[in-house]
Amino acid sequence: METKIKNIAENRKARHEYFVLEALEVGIELVGTEVKSLRAGTVNLKDSYCEVSGGELFVLGMHISPYEKGNIFNRDPIRKRKLLAHKKEIMRLLGTVQQDGLTLIPLKLYFKGSKVKMELGVCKGKKLYDKREDAAKRSAQREIDRHMKENFR
Repeated sequence: METKIKNIAENRKARHEYFVLEALEVGIELVGTEVKSLRAGTVNLKDSYCEVSGGELFVLGMHISPYEKGNIFNRDPIRKRKLLAHKKEIMRLLGTVQQDGLTLIPLKLYFKGSKVKMELGVCKGKKLYDKREDAAKRSAQREIDRHMKENFR
């Protein structure tokens, strides 16, 4: 039986700023009012990143707006949140990040069934000329598509 996947938020800036070498799915530890806020779609992944400390994986800088009916149960919107992954995966990621100078960036947040999951990317930063090259490729592809559409009318 397939589980239904519903996107909550996507970090489009990450694909512009970084080369995504590998992506993996991890769980995230949240409290009830945060999940209700996610269902309303009030989350920002733009400046978030992940780190490994004490053998555990954490996401920092992810902003989940307080749930408006949550009153005293609301937590700090940009608190450090624990990510759930197997110990071997965490240690492999730690080794990769330390050796190659890569970063762990949240790419996407989504519901998989009733669980909240995050797509985590092992990324390498792009230089300015890489960004220009990507933009040139996109505009060239748009131009080709436009000409193809005109010729087949």
